Amino acid sequence: MGVTACGKSTVAQAIARRIGGRHIEGDLFHSAENIRKMREGIALTDADRTLWLHLLGELLADAVTKNEKPVLSCSALRRSYRDHLRAAVPALGFVFLEIDEAEVRRRAARRRGHFMSSKLIDSQFATLESPVDEPCVLRVDATLPVERIGQLAQEWWLARR
Repeated sequence: MGVTACGKSTVAQAIARRIGGRHIEGDLFHSAENIRKMREGIALTDADRTLWLHLLGELLADAVTKNEKPVLSCSALRRSYRDHLRAAVPALGFVFLEIDEAEVRRRAARRRGHFMSSKLIDSQFATLESPVDEPCVLRVDATLPVERIGQLAQEWWLARR
């Protein structure tokens, strides 16, 4: 979890590979209206995210029921969003990819083909409620090598069991 362009999808894929899990790309489940808004630089509201978060929670719960190892890439910027996902899967852990705004701007400038407008970077940081005092959160420097982040996440998850 984290702001746009912090590496959520890339890191989630690396974690899923390491653990033999299933990557669930949260961006694929946004409504067409939400994608249109983000493409146009319009920040999503809590109401815009409600059905999306509900669907992601259902996907996670279903995967756990099937004894899969789901790894979701999702911004989960507010505590209430994370709590919504925790309600669906109470043992859910979060890997918080911490990154500064300058690095996000550099990454977003290089990214091609993504619907998220770089105009939304400010709103992403304004919306972010840092999860560092929440249960079951691993805080990681998003500028570390992807494989290192995957290793840290796997070690952290195994240590909590």
